[in-house]
Amino acid sequence: MAYEISEQKKVGIGLVGFGILFSFLGIILFFDRGLLALGNILWLAGVALLLGWRSTLQLFTDRRNYKGSVSFLLGMFLIFVRWPIAVDFGHLLRYFSIRFRYLDGCCSISYTDS
Repeated sequence: MAYEISEQKKVGIGLVGFGILFSFLGIILFFDRGLLALGNILWLAGVALLLGWRSTLQLFTDRRNYKGSVSFLLGMFLIFVRWPIAVDFGHLLRYFSIRFRYLDGCCSISYTDS
């Protein structure tokens, strides 16, 4: 095999997959807060294992990603406090953060000469 995946990255891929699965099940089961919170935790832990702890911290503290980071963390907080109205608002904030964090970055790729 040309490229081997380390055990840590395999676990990270599994955690991201289970995080997406639990989030999807939480949405299908009428915004079940327990499944959504578990999905958030698993997804975040999986991303940290895939990228590494330092890269994950840089992803959330980068100045260009502050809108997405703030809305993602605020959305997670609102889901964890389990207020009925805030849970729906928390989901909207999380999906809003995906738009700022990932979709803005993929359309503005710049190349630098080094």
